[in-house]
Amino acid sequence: MALQAVEVEKKYDVGHDAEVPSLAEIPGVVRVGEPHVDTLEAVYFDTASHTLASRDITLRRRTGGVDAGWHLKLTVEGPRSGDGSGGSGSEPQRRRELHAPLGQPGVVPDSLLAHVLAYLRGEDAAPVVRLKTQRTTYALYGADGVHLADLADDRVSAELLGAAGGAGAAVGDGAGAAVGDAAAPEGEARTRQWREWELELVHGSPELFPAAEEILAAAGALPAKHGSKLAKVLALPARESGAAAGPKSPGIKGPVSDLLTAYLAEQISEILAHDPGIRLEEPEAVHDLRSATRRARSALQAYRRFYNALAVRHLGAELKWLGRVLGVPRDAEVMLDRLRAHTAELPPVLASAVKDRLEDDLGASRDAAHRKLQMAMVSARYFQLLDGLEAFLDNPPVRPGAAAPARKAAVKLVAKAAKRLERAARTARRTHRGAEHETALHQVRKDAKRLRHVAESVEPVHGKHATKIAKAARRQQQILGDFHDSVVARDLLAKLAAAPDLPEAVASAYVTLHTRQVQLAAEAEAEYRKEQKKSRKVLRGTVI
Repeated sequence: MALQAVEVEKKYDVGHDAEVPSLAEIPGVVRVGEPHVDTLEAVYFDTASHTLASRDITLRRRTGGVDAGWHLKLTVEGPRSGDGSGGSGSEPQRRRELHAPLGQPGVVPDSLLAHVLAYLRGEDAAPVVRLKTQRTTYALYGADGVHLADLADDRVSAELLGAAGGAGAAVGDGAGAAVGDAAAPEGEARTRQWREWELELVHGSPELFPAAEEILAAAGALPAKHGSKLAKVLALPARESGAAAGPKSPGIKGPVSDLLTAYLAEQISEILAHDPGIRLEEPEAVHDLRSATRRARSALQAYRRFYNALAVRHLGAELKWLGRVLGVPRDAEVMLDRLRAHTAELPPVLASAVKDRLEDDLGASRDAAHRKLQMAMVSARYFQLLDGLEAFLDNPPVRPGAAAPARKAAVKLVAKAAKRLERAARTARRTHRGAEHETALHQVRKDAKRLRHVAESVEPVHGKHATKIAKAARRQQQILGDFHDSVVARDLLAKLAAAPDLPEAVASAYVTLHTRQVQLAAEAEAEYRKEQKKSRKVLRGTVI
């Protein structure tokens, strides 16, 4: 498991001859520690096309200093597909930093690699840049000796490695020379030197940054044009200060396509955020990624008439595939947890025997499903799906109708989903008890889920009313989810109880558990009937 921390810092470009000012003059700073000098050497890993750096992700192995080891830095807030600037300008950076031991020089630790596989998408991360830094650190202390922050005065020498020089601009091209940049001698375009200051919080508050601004600016410091040393040496274009990150927020007068773009962007971010959790087998990661996948698919289906049919159909099919691959281990986890809980209601001696039997019967299939999921998530098909989702977001294949006003079009989208749910509910009421009735209620659940997702997507233009509809649909979905789980558990227990050579006590316990599931299903259905009546006023007509 990698160690994690959130760093909050701001970088400044300074001239080679600049003098570090009297840092004790910064408001709130009481004392400045003696300067400490370290020599750091870091090798940065990326693809030849700078896949990680273009998203403001840095992966390095650094020696020297107190935190020698592998470091992975990810933006806490920022664009889905960054430009490498890391939010340069007046605002400090917030980045999540993960550490792992030094290990082998060319082998990225699995605990860090898991966090970038969804971005590498089958490509290898290789050394692209080597940085040598002479760092002088000044510790800033406040009242009661609190360590507020560190100012690092870095003199940096950078060298491009391997094919990195051919993948992008020549070192120093494209972004303009920053204060203090040293031009590389002719024939040595793969190297560069510069100086920068870095103010990083330790236990201080962000108010320290504006407090320090005047003191540092008077010494010649300017806000850095790049958010990281790697972005600077690769000459990735810098984002303008205050530039909007990601898709713009939908407006009441904007086009309906903005609603899908914003909602889909959220789901893509969720998929990428929870991807590492599945690889590292973290609790709830499968559930969270599956939920984002379902939301993306629901939204695409709801807005499909505004987009190229073939593109929507293809993405929908691939999202359905991913949802199915995620669903098998997730459903197995849910079923095992459910039956464990109900087994605990049995007499202790019997509960122990049944629990062991359930682990044998269900644990193996759950583990096999997890293995299949892990294989799917390193497959070309999965990575192509991620590419396809981002391509859809970056270049939406819109039809002319996508320019329709968002507020008016949203009403029709929600109304259509609500009518679909009402039809499913009527079908369920007409069916008799048994498999047909249970299938009909399962369809109600799916349609409630679709309405919930559509209502969520229109919240930017319909606010509280859309939220109210989403909550009503969610309550029906959850109740019918419990009903469906009871039905699945009931059928599973009937199958397990019929197994040959089953100890009589275990078979009897399975029958008891089976009866319990039948009871829970009946209770869930009764609760659904009450909830449907309660939410009918909210959903019927769906005037928003």
